[in-house]
Amino acid sequence: MGIDLPLIWAVIIIFGIMMYVIMDGFDLGIGILFPFIKGESDRDVMMNTVAPVWDGNETWLVLGGAALFGAFPLAYSVVLEALYLPLILMLIGLIFRGVAFEFRFKARADKRHIWDKAFIGGSLLATFAQGVALGAFIDGIPVVNRAYAGGGLDWLTPFSVFCGLALIVAYALLGCTWLIMKTEGSLQEAMHKLAKPLALVLLLVTGIVSIWTPLTHADIAGRWFSMPNLLWFMPVPLLVLLSLYVLLKAVSQRAHYMPFIMTLALIFLGYSGLGISLWPNIIPPSISIWDAASPPQSQGFILVGTLFIIPFILVYTFWSYYVFRGKVTHEDGYH
Repeated sequence: MGIDLPLIWAVIIIFGIMMYVIMDGFDLGIGILFPFIKGESDRDVMMNTVAPVWDGNETWLVLGGAALFGAFPLAYSVVLEALYLPLILMLIGLIFRGVAFEFRFKARADKRHIWDKAFIGGSLLATFAQGVALGAFIDGIPVVNRAYAGGGLDWLTPFSVFCGLALIVAYALLGCTWLIMKTEGSLQEAMHKLAKPLALVLLLVTGIVSIWTPLTHADIAGRWFSMPNLLWFMPVPLLVLLSLYVLLKAVSQRAHYMPFIMTLALIFLGYSGLGISLWPNIIPPSISIWDAASPPQSQGFILVGTLFIIPFILVYTFWSYYVFRGKVTHEDGYH
């Protein structure tokens, strides 16, 4: 039996996107939380918790895009054409967020509010655009003769807009629990107070998406409630409720690390539910990873380089977080 190269590449892309969502999610979440914190020194601390690592987090986004281009060129061309505008808005938001990181600490006191607004706006725009793109992807992308057959605004639906808003809540909770883990004093206490309502709102929007999805997508409903997928899917809502319970209990006990760990669990469960809903289609509703794959020679060639570089990315990521571990205080400067 030969090696299933499309399956290997699908796993690599899924892993890369998951790493991006987790690692870039909390620094986008910090930007979303900026309006809730007014003190300049506290805002400095918030940015300093991610300043040493935020640019490395986006390595996973680059890896995922490059892997999609090399391994599944049909999916790359169709998905990008279908989602040009939300993806461009996402990149604009990421640029504003990145520029704000650097310029905010160098700006005069009377000009710093400009870069605060750029950081907030860039974080909100990037997160909302990612959620809209995800919702449009779940909705399905029409393909005829291996080309996108829809319109320029087909991605803009009530479901996709709601997914954009839901992702803002998810990233805000991720950023909130990250700050609980990385800060202390009044800022940490403010995040403890904010974590519970954010977690409950996340449960609400997750429930709405979970009901909305099968009601409006018959193919996904068929996947959820057919065997053996039902066996894979049944534990997900139970694990979500369990993770939320542990998260709320940890917040009530003023724990430092467990809220962030449980938020990661919630993000992972949502990601796994998405995988169960769409697998093995890389262009929903009907084009599978095998239908969209590039020739085996191409996949094999780029796989060698990818398997070489991924360990370096993992080591760099681990080392950077290890070096900058621990609490960030008001006395710490910009890294």
